[in-house]
Amino acid sequence: MPQSQQCSPPAEPGVDTTADPFGASVDDVLARMRALDATLPPQDGVAVFNRVYLAVTQEVDRRIDRGRFPDPRAASTLDVRFAQRYLDAVDPAQSERRAPACWRPLLEFRRHPGVRPLQFALAGVNAHIGHDLALAVVDACRALGCEPAELEDEFDRVGDLLVSLEERVREELMPGPDLLQIADPLTHLLGSWSLERARDATWTAARALWVLRRLPDVAQEFTERLDTAVGFAGRMMLTPL
Repeated sequence: MPQSQQCSPPAEPGVDTTADPFGASVDDVLARMRALDATLPPQDGVAVFNRVYLAVTQEVDRRIDRGRFPDPRAASTLDVRFAQRYLDAVDPAQSERRAPACWRPLLEFRRHPGVRPLQFALAGVNAHIGHDLALAVVDACRALGCEPAELEDEFDRVGDLLVSLEERVREELMPGPDLLQIADPLTHLLGSWSLERARDATWTAARALWVLRRLPDVAQEFTERLDTAVGFAGRMMLTPL
């Protein structure tokens, strides 16, 4: 992203560039993720995804600190708004409010003995990328007073990190060689979903939602249909095997 297109002005010395314009910071969402991890048994489906996402957010934080993002305030705002949508969906304190449809399969199947850890991890990635990220782009644009195009560089850099992490997750959580035969249903199930394709679709959805912000009824319907579609895909990914 060219310097002239940055969403936020250059930071003054001593200013925390990881703070959201409304006060939350990357450290705040990291603390919430660690607290959630401490309360869940390791085999819980939400715990499996939370560990994956915690690693992503820690890496984003490190890269912001190292100046790897041209606009650190924009990157941290997007990262915080993105994380908050996940945390609000799975936080037990929010249990009185029904979770978005995209997260319900993981919440319902989180303790199912027939669902493997890799399925839990990728179902969480599907919900978070397919639904939450599009809405987080809009949230961040509203907070920063900018257009989605001005966040595209941050979006792409976070997306590239997620793609690389997905590869690592598959390597770490994929069953051993004896189970990776062509007849293994897990091989077929996971081969039907791509994070890169999901990321491309999310950017299109984010741009559409931004255009539709002046038509709240249409935007709401679009959001609900997106949520439902992502939830349907998540339910298929969590098919007990």
